[in-house]
Amino acid sequence: MSIPDAMGYDRAITVFSPDGRLLQVEYAKETVNQGTSAVGVLYKGGVLLVVDKRILEKLVIPSSVEKIMQIDEHICAAISGLPSDGRVLVERAQVVAQNHRNTYDEEIDVKSLVKDICNQKQAFTQYGGMRPFGVSLLVAGIDERPRLYMTEVSGIFFEMKAVAIGENSRVITNYLNKNYRDDMPFDDALKLAINALKEGLSNKFDIERLESARIDSNDKKFAQVDVKKTKKL
Repeated sequence: MSIPDAMGYDRAITVFSPDGRLLQVEYAKETVNQGTSAVGVLYKGGVLLVVDKRILEKLVIPSSVEKIMQIDEHICAAISGLPSDGRVLVERAQVVAQNHRNTYDEEIDVKSLVKDICNQKQAFTQYGGMRPFGVSLLVAGIDERPRLYMTEVSGIFFEMKAVAIGENSRVITNYLNKNYRDDMPFDDALKLAINALKEGLSNKFDIERLESARIDSNDKKFAQVDVKKTKKL
């Protein structure tokens, strides 16, 4: 469909184009594609998230920029797209996780939390006066086993072994497809994620901009990865 043909069909989220597309959802996906790169990798006994903060303003304090956010003790999320949209979804997920813990005296399972996030995303694709959330999330956690989910702006989600979202995600995902191995140790998974970001970001790659976090089966708790370890690898 040409741009003139699309006029009118991209003004409202509730209107399908003649070829069956929701153009506002596709525009939201482009927002994610322009966002910072994030990689998730399952390793033997845990799950790892690595993100590129892409801080362009020298006066910004790096620690104030959050791209990986803790949801519960055993769940965290990396965001790509509009940071404000990601923050709203994560804060809602934090409330859902705590309510489940208070009601049932147990941790919420990762898939149930992902479903709730995606139900919220999907609702914003079907009501007038709203716009889709311009953010994708990688949700990492552990219940019976380590889990990694990728959520899209339309409200669909997939469980993955390794995945990338954000800038040059196709290039990064292709690298993961070629080099990922089942049951790799943590150090190898971290190397894989770093090298995948190098492949995708090319001359824009900067180790100082990376933020990493993991959740390990040993304690099932969110933990930041030491920056020194990342630099060493």
